[in-house]
Amino acid sequence: MKDWEKGTIAIDFVDEALRSMRERGMDTESLLLQAGISPRWLNTPNARVAASNYGQLWYLIAHAMDDEFFGLDSHPMRVGSFNMLCRGALHSATLGKGLERMLDFLRLVLDDMSATLSQQDGLARIVINETGSPRRMFTYGAFLMIVHGVGSWLIGRRIQLLSADFRCEEPLTSLDYKIRLCDQARFGQAQTSITFDAACLALPIVQTQRSLKPFLREAPGNLLVKYSNHNSLAATIRRRLRRLPLTEWSDFDSMSKHLHTPASTLRRKLSQEGQSYQAIKDNLRRDLAINYLSGSTRSIEEIAISLGFADSSAFHRAFKKWTGSSPGEHRRALSATL
Repeated sequence: MKDWEKGTIAIDFVDEALRSMRERGMDTESLLLQAGISPRWLNTPNARVAASNYGQLWYLIAHAMDDEFFGLDSHPMRVGSFNMLCRGALHSATLGKGLERMLDFLRLVLDDMSATLSQQDGLARIVINETGSPRRMFTYGAFLMIVHGVGSWLIGRRIQLLSADFRCEEPLTSLDYKIRLCDQARFGQAQTSITFDAACLALPIVQTQRSLKPFLREAPGNLLVKYSNHNSLAATIRRRLRRLPLTEWSDFDSMSKHLHTPASTLRRKLSQEGQSYQAIKDNLRRDLAINYLSGSTRSIEEIAISLGFADSSAFHRAFKKWTGSSPGEHRRALSATL
């Protein structure tokens, strides 16, 4: 399993992705089952699904609706559009030209939204142009994850966002959006936009026709997790923990020493990102647990031990707190989709 597939997605993202289908009276339960997602998880507020399952759901929704923008615009983005967007951008010499081609393409296929790229004072800015009331965060997120994700793939590294503004009010899942886009996100703003270092615009395109095929095969799931905000402090700590056996996970003071950061400063910076050290460890163990339950035949007791729990009952209590269901319930719900 690729590293990006090991992440998890909040159940609210699943609900948002299905919203346009439900509004049209289309069957959503069968798609959930095909994607390996239990419909009952939609009624469990803290539930999360493996990134690979969510990527499969996006693919199924796009084909069911013949719309790769999931009914979020009055004009559908027909299946095959994303392929053409990538191919057009791929023939650019630099990231700047690639982004311009992507935005031109999206302006042609969407009616309600478009975006422009500009640069000033060393900053590049992509602004979404729209009229009327603010749209829901999922709409802005889907648009920007396509542009930002493909742009990052083109240059072979994440485009580090310096800020992200959104016209909509802050959603309950704002932390997930910050993890995927930018921890310096603001809501209720006059325009929706992202900014990054303008020097990135001159970076050469490193992808080729040969690398396009596997990229398209993994999309859109790889856009959701692979090019997430890996430069945040929380992401740095998470990567550090991932490299270690759970028995060697540092306590907070040891981690602050490893990062050469005073404990008080580390705590403050994490708080600014909406995180805590304990939450990072809990969320990592939660994601590992969900993937073990979803993608292996290990017993629950074996998973509990591998995650550092003293026994399966302690794991049961923790998993119930994390997701709203027990490990057994999660696995049974998953098996019902197969």
